[in-house]
Amino acid sequence: MTMLLRCLVVPPLLLVAAATTATAQTWPDRPIKFISSQAAGNATDTLARLTADLLSQRLGQPIVVENRPGGGNVIGTQAASRSAPDGYTFFFATAAPLVSDPYTFKSLPYDPMKDFVPVARVAEISFAIMAHPSVPAKNLPELMALAKAEPSRYSFATDGQRRFSGMIVAWLNKLAGTNILQVPYKVQTQGIQDTLAGRVHLIILGVPNARPHIASGALRPLAVTSLKRIEGLETVPTVAETFPGFDFPGWWLLAAPTGTPADVIARMNREMDAVLKDEAVLKRLRGMGFSTSGATTPQHTRDYVNSQHAAWGTLVKEIGLKPE
Repeated sequence: MTMLLRCLVVPPLLLVAAATTATAQTWPDRPIKFISSQAAGNATDTLARLTADLLSQRLGQPIVVENRPGGGNVIGTQAASRSAPDGYTFFFATAAPLVSDPYTFKSLPYDPMKDFVPVARVAEISFAIMAHPSVPAKNLPELMALAKAEPSRYSFATDGQRRFSGMIVAWLNKLAGTNILQVPYKVQTQGIQDTLAGRVHLIILGVPNARPHIASGALRPLAVTSLKRIEGLETVPTVAETFPGFDFPGWWLLAAPTGTPADVIARMNREMDAVLKDEAVLKRLRGMGFSTSGATTPQHTRDYVNSQHAAWGTLVKEIGLKPE
């Protein structure tokens, strides 16, 4: 009887291992959801739906993109962080809710460093610092020289002092010792229109949105915010060539609620990597203005998030921005 009971008692670790194996063998067996904290129709939504469609073909299950905009990314991010960690809900994240919002909000109903597990990098874009043709500068050093010579003359259209372009302008002013005026816009299209008309002199746009204005000659690119020069705009220098180490691109990654099974994370990472390294997909992404080096690994993705979190922390501290 004693021997029989011993045989029937299964050690807890074996139960966990069995459950993990079962998950690996059966996942996914129903539709998957990507939550986005951005509205439908923008670059994030386009990229999320493209990758969701391609991944669903490899996984054999539909992947639905659920847009939960509002509250400066808080609504969607909170919803993703509170989702069941069962491998069927992922967060299609931008940089803001993970690495910059923690410095601009006094409090958040989630902890981006504890409530999410990075799964895979997806893509990134550089931002272009552009000038109306009436500005005689051909590059960033020339712009900074002009701004120092005439401190009150030039202005930047931004999305607000607490948003991406506003913080970048403040950081550039700090690094260069200039004081270029910010003109904040609630709607980016109005800022673009005013810059095209010359009512504002400068603007920062994601390269996909910037390319048409560059091609037409309506706006002149002075620098890009990524660490390396970008394909198609190789003659445009990086900000880092003037201020070494400057690296503030826009990026997207896939994250999962903490507690999601490790085998599910590993599988999703492998499938995302295969999608992003397909030549046809690469060509399509490049044509849309995105760049990618593949999904990398979950640990590499975490390390990148940590480094960007630290970089934004330095920026916010140096420009003296207080959380609200």
